[in-house]
Amino acid sequence: MNDVPSAALVAIRNLSKSYIRGDQLIPVLVDIDLDVAAGDFIALMGPSGSGKSTLLNLIAGIDKPTGGEIRVAGVDIAQLTDGELAAWRAMHVGFIFQFYNLMPVLTAFQNVELPLQLTSLSRRERHERVANTLALVGLSDRMEHYPNELSGGQQQRVAIARALIADPTLIVADEPTGDLDRTTAAEILDLVGRLNRELGKTIVMVTHDPKAASHARRLVHLEKGVLVD
Repeated sequence: MNDVPSAALVAIRNLSKSYIRGDQLIPVLVDIDLDVAAGDFIALMGPSGSGKSTLLNLIAGIDKPTGGEIRVAGVDIAQLTDGELAAWRAMHVGFIFQFYNLMPVLTAFQNVELPLQLTSLSRRERHERVANTLALVGLSDRMEHYPNELSGGQQQRVAIARALIADPTLIVADEPTGDLDRTTAAEILDLVGRLNRELGKTIVMVTHDPKAASHARRLVHLEKGVLVD
C-alpha cells in the first residue's frame, strides 16, 4: 500500500466499486488511488459513465465501496455502519447538488437552518449563524423567500449556504452549475472558489464543463472507472 501524505484530508487506496446487474458484475471504479489535501479544490472530469459521480458519492459517504479504503480525516469511512455513516455525513460533509434539493415549503432561512436542528446550538446561536452564512453568499435580503420565489442562481446560493452551515470538513458538489445559464454559473463558481481561497474549504466537484473545472486547483480525469493522468 502507498504511503499516505500527512497533509491528505482524503486518502483513497485500491478503491473499487461494482454493481450486480442480473448475473453480470459491472465494474464502475477499478483500483483508484487518490489523495485530496486539506484546502484543495479538485474537479473530477470524464465522459458520461466514467464513474465520477460514483467516486464523489463514495467520498461523501453516500455509497459504500466494493473494496479498498477511503480515509477522511483519518477515519476509514468504508468500515462504518449505515448509522455511523449517517452521523459522520451530518458532521463532516456539505452537499451542493445540481438541482439544489431545497425544501419547497421552507424559506431560504429555514432551509439553511435545517442541518443545525439536531445540534446543541441554541435558537439564538442557530439564527445568528444562518444570518451570517446567508450574508456570506449575498442573500441577506432573501432570507424569508421560498424557493419558488428565487431564481436558479439564488436557489443554488441557498444550497451553498446550507452546505456551509455546519462548518463541514469537506464540501462535495455534483454538477453545481449544470442547471444554470452561463452568466449565473460563472457567479456560482466564483463563490465556490471564494469558499476555497478565503475560508480554506476542501472541495471535490464533479463537472463535465472545462470552464467550471478551470476554477479548481487540480483536475482529476476518469476514463471507464480508471484514473487517467
